[in-house]
Amino acid sequence: MEHEERELGPDEEPTPIPADPTVRPRVRRTHLSLFVRDPAASAEWYEDVLGMEVTARGPQWVFLSFGRKHHDIALIRAEEGAVAGGIGLQHYGLEVEGDLDEWRRLYGMLLAKNVPVVKTTDHKIGFGLYFTDPDGNRFEFFHETVTDDEEGKRILGLYNAPSEPVEFEPLRG
Repeated sequence: MEHEERELGPDEEPTPIPADPTVRPRVRRTHLSLFVRDPAASAEWYEDVLGMEVTARGPQWVFLSFGRKHHDIALIRAEEGAVAGGIGLQHYGLEVEGDLDEWRRLYGMLLAKNVPVVKTTDHKIGFGLYFTDPDGNRFEFFHETVTDDEEGKRILGLYNAPSEPVEFEPLRG
C-alpha cells in the first residue's frame, strides 16, 4: 500500500497511531552516563573506589567497565560553569556480590578513602550504603537479602518501598 505525502492544513491534526500495549523494551544491559567536571580525574576515583577499568577515552569523555562489558559508566565533561541541580539522577544502585560482612568491608573501604557516605538503610529486601563521587553523584552499594524477585516485589509493596535508617559497623580490611 502506497501513501501519498501531503502537508497538514493549519486546523488539521495528524492521524493518531494507536499504541500497541504488547510492545515493550526488553532491556538486557544498561549503562549510566554522568556529567562531571573533569572526566580524567573522575575516572581515577572510579578506578580506585569502584575497581573499574578504563575501556576508552577521548578529550571530553572516559568510558569505564566493571570488567564484563565494554562500558558500564561513561563520564562526560560538563559545560563550563555547570552546577549540580536538584532535578535528575537521585542515585545509581550497584548490587554487590558477597555476604553482609563483605558489604560492611566496602563500607570500611569507603571511609578509609574519605568517600562521603550519605546513609545506610534497610529496604526490607536488602541493605543500602549510599555515597557520592567527587562531583556529588550519588551511588548505592546494595546488599540483597531477598533473592526471589517475586517475593521482593511483594515485600516492597507491603512496606511501601521502605528506606529506613539502620546503623552498621564498618569492617576494616
